[in-house]
Amino acid sequence: MLKKSLALCVMLLVLAFSASAFAGELSALDTRYTDKDGDLVADFATDNCKDPSTLVFTYTPVEDPAVYKDAFADFQAYLSKATGKRVIYYTVQSNAAEVEAMRSGKLHIAGFSTGPTGFAVNLAGFVPIAVKGYPEGFQGYNLIVVVKKDSPIKAMKDLKGKKVAHTSASSNSGNLAPRALFPALGITPDTDYTVAYSGKHDQSILGVVHGDYDAAPVASDVYDRMVAAGRVDKDALRIIWRSPKFPTSSFGLSSQLCPELAQKIIGAFRTYRFPASMQKSFKGADRFYPITYMADWKVIREIAEATNTSYNKAGLKAMAAKEAAKKAKKAKKK
Repeated sequence: MLKKSLALCVMLLVLAFSASAFAGELSALDTRYTDKDGDLVADFATDNCKDPSTLVFTYTPVEDPAVYKDAFADFQAYLSKATGKRVIYYTVQSNAAEVEAMRSGKLHIAGFSTGPTGFAVNLAGFVPIAVKGYPEGFQGYNLIVVVKKDSPIKAMKDLKGKKVAHTSASSNSGNLAPRALFPALGITPDTDYTVAYSGKHDQSILGVVHGDYDAAPVASDVYDRMVAAGRVDKDALRIIWRSPKFPTSSFGLSSQLCPELAQKIIGAFRTYRFPASMQKSFKGADRFYPITYMADWKVIREIAEATNTSYNKAGLKAMAAKEAAKKAKKAKKK
């Protein structure tokens, strides 16, 4: 009996470890929310859920909010028809303000920028369900590493001892992402190779073409545009590594909405197709492509962790301070 009990305990421990390993991460949600299914986002409320007569929608803050207010007008009408409720647009002044609006219950449906999505998930109970996309996948870009076509560099390990162009210290794909992702590939910036800041992605790419740098990590969409415009010969460079795709702004809803209403909103996101005017505003995207925070935001969370960005209240406060400083700097220039 004792042996059987011990065997059962071992089996349960193995299963628990396996489940934990599969999830890969522990939920970091605010204590106001639960995550019983372990998908890293808040469960939809059942007790004291919200069923407002008017739904409030917004998109990530931009300098001219009227542009996107008009762009989403057709989608808001579609949401209204799907839910039977009035849908209005709410203009937010910053990413931090958008997170706070959802946390306080003033905002129900939203599009959050890639980075702030983590704050919205953990602190505001936001449930990301989609990204702008196409029939074959979501809209986004990859971090790629380019070298000259005739370079002896064939793999990431070959970057050791070389001069590699990063763009600028604050750039995500041009500096932060390489510093976060490359060590797992056996290559550490500043330790295994010399970092030279080029200033911009296109300057990194052209610098590799001209032989100023041995390689460069750059955003794939910038590289593709340069090739399409004829600024770079597609046969001049080789790509030796490509990251998982970085998603663009996430779209989703508050977990505090009542389940029946939430399902109607999710259904609207799934079935809506962008009109021509909306496709023009969003680089040809024609739909909201379904995603999950656990899978599709994994690379973003890894970068955040490696760069000491915590999706908690202190991190949100730091982001708000940075946004305020940036806004003040622009106002001063004017």
